[in-house]
Amino acid sequence: MTSYAFIFARGGSKGLPGKNIKPLLGKPLIQYSIEVALQISDGAKVFVSTDDADIAKVSSSSGAIVIERPFELSQDDSPEWLAWKHAISWVRERYGDFEEFISLPATSPLRRVKDVESAILRRSNIGADSCIAITPAMRSPYFNMVKELDNNLIELVNKPTNSISRRQDAPEVFDMTTLVYVASVEFIMNNASLFDGTVTSIKVPKHRAIDIDDMYDFNFAEAILNNTFNEDDEC
Repeated sequence: MTSYAFIFARGGSKGLPGKNIKPLLGKPLIQYSIEVALQISDGAKVFVSTDDADIAKVSSSSGAIVIERPFELSQDDSPEWLAWKHAISWVRERYGDFEEFISLPATSPLRRVKDVESAILRRSNIGADSCIAITPAMRSPYFNMVKELDNNLIELVNKPTNSISRRQDAPEVFDMTTLVYVASVEFIMNNASLFDGTVTSIKVPKHRAIDIDDMYDFNFAEAILNNTFNEDDEC
């Protein structure tokens, strides 16, 4: 099976301007994802889809092939799924058909190669359309997450059948992460969103699940990278 890795990085970040190439411990943020992608056993080529010349320059010098993303797919409200489809079509036209799509967002610099390889293997073993990474959620819609009602009251997002007095007694829930997305190319091209098909997952610890959106996230990632984590940590 032919697999290609992709990184989608716009230049117009609002929460942290220029974040995709902002130096993190002396290395542009996007380079972390490119380096992992280049180490994936099945990832013979790595592609970066971007609308930004500076991101393109850094990506190319880091070993990636740059896809120029159209203006209409680079806006704040542009669905990334459409950028996925554009990138797949671009690669098919130039490098031929392939079966498996791997997305490694630039904002997750703490992923490991083994996380990506685990997601690839998991999707294959389960036979799912896609695989994502999840991490244990700090809050639960069954216990301490609420929604507002029209009468100015609130209630639990998901009201349990029986009363729950401890979070540990609520059904276990997880946060989706941006660590890795692995999917069938045909599934992406013939559907409009991830959960239009079957989705499986791998679990990762919280310190690897960070998604950089603002300066607080960036500083947190920097602090984690400055500390030594045992490579044999859980997950």
